[in-house]
Amino acid sequence: MSGGLDSLCATAYVKSYKNYEIKIITFSYGQRAKREIVQSKKLAKALNSDEYRVVDISFMKQLYGNSNVLTNNKLSIPSKFDYTIVVPIRNAIFITIASAWAFSVNADFIVFGAHADDFNYPDCRPNFIESITGTLNLGEEDNIRSGTKNKISVWSPSLEGISKSELLKLGHEILGDTIFESWSCYSNGKKTHRGILQCGECESCINRKMAFTKAGIEDKTIYAKC
Repeated sequence: MSGGLDSLCATAYVKSYKNYEIKIITFSYGQRAKREIVQSKKLAKALNSDEYRVVDISFMKQLYGNSNVLTNNKLSIPSKFDYTIVVPIRNAIFITIASAWAFSVNADFIVFGAHADDFNYPDCRPNFIESITGTLNLGEEDNIRSGTKNKISVWSPSLEGISKSELLKLGHEILGDTIFESWSCYSNGKKTHRGILQCGECESCINRKMAFTKAGIEDKTIYAKC
């Protein structure tokens, strides 16, 4: 759970409707938006998670170099999608580490927040999720076969065709105004007289605004630029 809107709502959905006990993992991967990590910790408490961990893989920032705007502070963040937003196989790395934890504690269900509108991102698509699920289970097939480990499933809202606005509605039904404590902004925020606010201009902030409008829910997020 990144601390963003999608992963928060996906986590709430699984906890509420599928009656899972949850452990939450957040990654510090050298992202500009370090405030999402701060929010993820607060939101983990709101969700009454059994365990919460931040995993430091910030060394990835050096490996990523100039490949994307989310880890390189010198590049401009776009207001609409382009491929500079795509962090190379970010979800593959996150899911693999989360799965190692799951196998270690004998959990069987990995959740991340990709939804049906995330079609621009190859590592959010159903065929990727199905493929990595199979590969990770192959890595523990002997223990799975012997019954000492559970077979895992990797799930996201995209597998059920749930859009961002539909996911937002589910999250709002469960959490109410807590969803406004999530951090979607690709930047680390903009300083204003009201404090550090989400910029309101980047592609992620714009998608957040559009999802609330489409869902018919008043957006109580305060942005630096409306």
